[in-house]
Amino acid sequence: MKKDAAERSNTSTDFPIVIPRDQHSVSRKYISENALKVLYRLQKSGFDAYLVGGGVRDMLLGIKPKDFDIATNATPEQIKSLFRNCRLIGRRFRLAHIVFGRDIIEVATFRGHHDSASDKDKSCKKTSKQSEHGMLLRDNIYGSIDEDAERRDFTINALYYSIADFNIYDFADGVEDIKQRTIRLIGDPETRYREDPVRMLRAVRFATKLDMTISEETASPIYALSDLLANIPPARMFEEFLKLFISGKAVANFNMLREFNLFEHLFPIVEQALQGEQAAQLEQFVVLAMSNTDERINNDLRVTPAFLLAAFLWYPLSQRIAALRDSTQLTPQDAFFAALNEVMSEQQRSIAVPKRFQAPMKDIWVLQDKLNRREGKKAYKTLEHPKFRAGYDFLLLRGEIEGGDTAQLAKWWTEFQEASPELQQMMIKAVPNSRGSRRTVRKRRKPRKPKAPAQ
Repeated sequence: MKKDAAERSNTSTDFPIVIPRDQHSVSRKYISENALKVLYRLQKSGFDAYLVGGGVRDMLLGIKPKDFDIATNATPEQIKSLFRNCRLIGRRFRLAHIVFGRDIIEVATFRGHHDSASDKDKSCKKTSKQSEHGMLLRDNIYGSIDEDAERRDFTINALYYSIADFNIYDFADGVEDIKQRTIRLIGDPETRYREDPVRMLRAVRFATKLDMTISEETASPIYALSDLLANIPPARMFEEFLKLFISGKAVANFNMLREFNLFEHLFPIVEQALQGEQAAQLEQFVVLAMSNTDERINNDLRVTPAFLLAAFLWYPLSQRIAALRDSTQLTPQDAFFAALNEVMSEQQRSIAVPKRFQAPMKDIWVLQDKLNRREGKKAYKTLEHPKFRAGYDFLLLRGEIEGGDTAQLAKWWTEFQEASPELQQMMIKAVPNSRGSRRTVRKRRKPRKPKAPAQ
């Protein structure tokens, strides 16, 4: 008997639904060779082995799968004993990574319920721990495949493809939700969000990625619980930033995150600026930068998170620089670095941006000033800067939004790069207040007359 939405989200009675091989589109020809190696070795060693989650979901949607996560009843230690190329990671939940060069296949042991850990589990320290807010801090409880399915976040991810019989085992009516294009949490939404607040971000990401709608019961608690994201470590939030904004759906995610009051927990100073005097200009700029990033990703071109992060923080940084110059006697350079330290320190409390991205962000910002200084040999030195292209692309985006002098400056640099050496010299000399390549001629001081000796 078909269950309604509320029942389906809170129970697994009458499940799993078994979908035979001839009734689904999941096929080994779409599964990576390395994932198949892991699945078959686990099975031949006497363990259950299933492709689970996104890989199964995407194949059912007709999308080429990129993730090949595996679930098994083998413990992490047993998995490690089967694969010499295995490393165990994670404190919150122990996982096995099977490493094939750059390709990593993630294998997880079936998770169990917190209140059903056996004495053996507890003696082996396979225990769970929750914070005062209900967030899971440690989650090493192992169980059956049924328990594992109930512990998964969304119905569309509780799908298991068996390498033994090639059937799909659907534990939460996920196939039906795929047909209805609905994102739905398994279990009580508030409890699940408290266990892991990042699920709110995942709901948004899956909805935009898969062109689905978040069900009402899954969406409604987000507004009241969004503050729980403050308890997530900034390093983990950076990983979520990458998934949300460096995946080809940045604009869609930005709009939905703001709709659910989630964006402010990723970029609080940007959200604050989006309520200020330059709100319209800032929003236009970051949307243009995100659109540019989405287009590059969808055309298989390289992108760096540094560029988009620099775009998000550019106007808040500029506002801090202006405020410091108005209220202090700092030099322009000192005001820039003081504002840079303030903005980055504040941002790091929400998202821990690695140093390898902080350096190019600073280069992009510094180049905005250097690109404005073109007299003498400065234009040539700026052109040779290792991050010139990123700084120039950034200036082009600013020119589209700001117009005026910024647009003219961007046009000048576009023409300068294409000009002949002779024309470049003429362009430099024509820059207002430019001295070209001429040196300043210093007037020679007349020698002083020797003083008469003292009498």
